[in-house]
Amino acid sequence: MKGKIAIVGDGDSITVFKAAGVATFPAETEAKAREVLRKIAREYKIIFLTEELARPLTEFLKRFDEEVYPVVLSIPSRSGSTGYGAEVLKSAMERALGVDILFNN
Repeated sequence: MKGKIAIVGDGDSITVFKAAGVATFPAETEAKAREVLRKIAREYKIIFLTEELARPLTEFLKRFDEEVYPVVLSIPSRSGSTGYGAEVLKSAMERALGVDILFNN
């Protein structure tokens, strides 16, 4: 599992990552994304997940917070950011540090 990286999302959003050597796993629905994540979680250290799939899977993704790997990160899709990734980052920073040092809100 040395440094393996994957991305899960709609086909258009993940295609460019394949050129960079990232393992791509297409998932058009929340159910498919959940299924893919269950299958690849032990094999990859970092898994990118498009925001449109990450938001409805918020509760499911909490299980990955309990382990060192994989690190699951929300990223914008081809259609742009919904702001979900920033929300998750802000929440994690506040939990870890007790203060918002990035967004100052």
